[in-house]
Amino acid sequence: MLQPKKTKYRKYFKPRILPKILAKTQKLNELNCLALIPIQSVYINGQQIEAARQNIRRKIKREGKLEIPILTDIPISRKPTAARMGKGKGKIHNWVASLSAGKPLFLLYGIIEEVGLPALQSGANKLPFKVKICKL
Repeated sequence: MLQPKKTKYRKYFKPRILPKILAKTQKLNELNCLALIPIQSVYINGQQIEAARQNIRRKIKREGKLEIPILTDIPISRKPTAARMGKGKGKIHNWVASLSAGKPLFLLYGIIEEVGLPALQSGANKLPFKVKICKL
């Protein structure tokens, strides 16, 4: 799963606010690039990124280059359901990344649109938020 190799502290506070950014597409310098861009600001965890990545990779049959420019670097801890109050903070349950609207989530280089667009659409079906597919 996507998580940092080393962090300054073992456990962090939960993230409370999302970045307040409108859905404006970020301008990239690359040509012949397809991108999966979220329309709303969300938190995305490593399992969701990995499920979408596997689905996209399966559709394009190992052609082209798939780039993931985000890293899940915020740990979310959770205590067991039967635990009583007190006794400290729970173990790390998963890692999330803060994703701003308009920033690319997946970049796909070196593949034709007839293959790339359905692949990104199938990857978008695995994500729990609204995205759009852009040609950059």
